[in-house]
Amino acid sequence: MPRILSAVLIFAVFLPGTLVALGGDPKAGETKAYTCTGCHGIPGYNNVYPTYKVPKIGGQNYEYLVSALKAYQSGDREHATMELQAQALSDQDIEDVAAYFAALGGGETGK
Repeated sequence: MPRILSAVLIFAVFLPGTLVALGGDPKAGETKAYTCTGCHGIPGYNNVYPTYKVPKIGGQNYEYLVSALKAYQSGDREHATMELQAQALSDQDIEDVAAYFAALGGGETGK
């Protein structure tokens, strides 16, 4: 029985979206990401100053999103608006927001 359980766990880790479920709660992230969609939910949106194309993050890799938010939070990645937004998030908030955006498909909000 332990071999079967190990095989199932190994298989589950490699299923798309499984890591999202392990790291954060997409449903909780939907609420926490409300302010994020003000920029990232508008296709082709640009900041006014400095002029900056806002990236599409819907469907983006979970680990990348967590890493990017933590880098903004620590100041290792620079963008004044994103630094302030990230500093207001707890580690759990970051995981939930990342899970939400990672779970989105091509035509959904944030993509």
